[in-house]
Amino acid sequence: MPTKPKMAALAVLVMVIVLTAMADSTMQPLPASAPTGEFSAERALGHLREFATEPRPVGSPAGDRARDYLAGKLRAEGLQVEVQRAVGARPASGLATFGQVDNVVATLPGTDPTGTVLIAAHYDSAAMGPGASDDGTAVAAMIETVRALRAGTGPRNDVVLLMSDGEEDGVLGAEAFVRRHPLGRGGGVLLNWEARGVRGPSLMFETSRNNARLVEMFAGAVPAPRGDSSMVELYRLLPNNTDFTPLTRAGFTGMNFAYIRGSSLYHTAGDSIANLDPGSLQHHGSTMLAMTRALGGTDLRTLTSDHDVTYFRAFGVMITYPGTAVLPLTVLALLAVVALVVYGRARRLLTLPRLAVATVSAVLPLVVSVVLAQGLWELLVGLRPAYDTMGGLLHRPLAFEASIAALSGFAVLCWYLPLRRRLGPVALTAGALFWLAGLGALCAWFAPGAAFLFTLPALTGALGALAALMTGPAWVRVAAVTLGPVTAGALLPSLAWNVFDGMGLALGGVGALVLALFWLGVSPLAEPLKPSWAVPLTAAALALALAGVGLVTDGFDAGRPGRTHLAYVMDADTRAARWVSADPEPAEWTRRYVTGRDVTALPPGYARGSLWTGPAPAITAEGPRVAVSAYDGTTLTMRVTADRGARSVTLRLDRPITWAGVSAGRFGQANVPVTGERAGTWPGEIRFRGIPAQGVQVTVRLAPADQVRVIAISETDGLSRVPGFVPRPAELVAATREDGDLVAVTRGYTLRRDSRGEGVAEGAQ
Repeated sequence: MPTKPKMAALAVLVMVIVLTAMADSTMQPLPASAPTGEFSAERALGHLREFATEPRPVGSPAGDRARDYLAGKLRAEGLQVEVQRAVGARPASGLATFGQVDNVVATLPGTDPTGTVLIAAHYDSAAMGPGASDDGTAVAAMIETVRALRAGTGPRNDVVLLMSDGEEDGVLGAEAFVRRHPLGRGGGVLLNWEARGVRGPSLMFETSRNNARLVEMFAGAVPAPRGDSSMVELYRLLPNNTDFTPLTRAGFTGMNFAYIRGSSLYHTAGDSIANLDPGSLQHHGSTMLAMTRALGGTDLRTLTSDHDVTYFRAFGVMITYPGTAVLPLTVLALLAVVALVVYGRARRLLTLPRLAVATVSAVLPLVVSVVLAQGLWELLVGLRPAYDTMGGLLHRPLAFEASIAALSGFAVLCWYLPLRRRLGPVALTAGALFWLAGLGALCAWFAPGAAFLFTLPALTGALGALAALMTGPAWVRVAAVTLGPVTAGALLPSLAWNVFDGMGLALGGVGALVLALFWLGVSPLAEPLKPSWAVPLTAAALALALAGVGLVTDGFDAGRPGRTHLAYVMDADTRAARWVSADPEPAEWTRRYVTGRDVTALPPGYARGSLWTGPAPAITAEGPRVAVSAYDGTTLTMRVTADRGARSVTLRLDRPITWAGVSAGRFGQANVPVTGERAGTWPGEIRFRGIPAQGVQVTVRLAPADQVRVIAISETDGLSRVPGFVPRPAELVAATREDGDLVAVTRGYTLRRDSRGEGVAEGAQ
């Protein structure tokens, strides 16, 4: 076969992958001089600089300052603004989390409302960083969006802005909004905004059920729509949640948006304005403004639908089709592969036994790809233990991701080449396409919005291979057989990239599996290209070289720092104090404080997981107090106060809890059922974030017993008050574990039931 058609086919495939990557971009940020009716990233950045330069966790002074700034700006734009003060609550396995939240709720009344458009984002940040992206860009974009809306004709529908508090501690503000606020119970159409990195396009990654009309509006109204329905299906399967979760459970329909690249800086000091890509802010804001205008001007009653749609971008175009088309396309893909088999058998190019071997054996490169990717990660962690604390979210992962792509290609070629002569190329192509079509059928049943990723490459691949077998000229055969690889190239590498961004290299096997499926999808090109064993050997060598390049280029410095966990804990009764680190291998700076793994000197119930510890000086602190009001053996009621200046208090109990409730004075009360037990520590735990100075009343239900042990932990942000503490060097930041960079002062209690059902607290433990 002439060389030119072969190389042209390869060039087309490469070009498709490159153009797909280029099309998955942000927007050019607009300056402050942009027209008043447009969204300007520079104008929004002006707001961001006012409140996103320091951590602002729930209950912190910085959070109060952010709340006041945001509420003031919304009032200045003429909106009706209130601050909802409430207690938010969230249960988890063995854990009840509560928090005193201040939600900023602003309303722009519509001229002829048919419902409510709710724009939501949270203004609190993780305690470890200033949260410029998570979620400062979104709330800054909300102010700029309101300004642009006010510059034109007012919306038909009511527009409500919810700037929630306490999202980072378990969507506490959104939970309180839907439970306590009339607007939270009224329903409407929701646009929620998030970030899990510092750059990348604003992706519409989650929707409520029956999203057909919403997606149609998104595709038509947004100038640069990004995202696809596979993200929706994946997110529905994951345990993660944002404010979107309680809001949609309360009856809102809507969409969730986020950008996710640069996730190594997520929840760290690196989530700063300096590291923010203004193009991501522009994309977030332009999408927000376009959707708010579209929803604000339509009859919201017409947005109801009875089905989801599949949506994705290909070759720069947003493609959508109804859920009713998923099954027919799946059947067509399977029939096309069967037609390829029938025609190949009629031409004596394959036999059914050979096809069976080809199909069954195709699982090998998939498994090997996953094993190689996870093996690469274990090798990287062995060579550079600091990677372990990054959770697989590395600063410069591209070389490692390319290495995984080469390893996946190596695995597929090592399957293809030895079987080509024994089974024939048609059997191998059909076997590979059966895997894609089968996965498409599986998705059609369990995750219909993701079926296109496999169904379309299988369909076009089978039709292309069939056409190639039927046609004569070499260039026509190559063009036909390129159909499937081009479709796979437009869909699967982009999915793998998003998987790497979202899950990191610690779960690199997931991205490797997607890439192996891509290589199976392009396997029809192997016959016209006729690769030799030199190609997989080159892929293996390239994978090793790329891993080496990654190790050289992905070092730690002030701009891309490593992470380390450190906390201080003191028993207020004994005055014994220890430094604590959960790092697998502490950095040199951390080893100034921790020397070994002896946890016996820690207060009972404090340790969670495997820890390093070291001696620490005592500080002046009274510690938390627990005053028992009643304990009848199953229900425990107590008054809990924290240390002066402490932001939070944690209670750990040596018995599982089944229900917990709190009362926080004028902020109200909340309660949640609790199931399961905490892992690696005492089985029951209660947290209160942003605890008021006067304390809170806590009520807990437990299995019947005459006594329960409780450790109360008062938590204050920052370690600078500890004598002798030396701040981290520039190339290190605090790790994302929630108990890091805290001064924890503890008191232990043994609570016994007396004959009158009242609680009696005995001595610190």
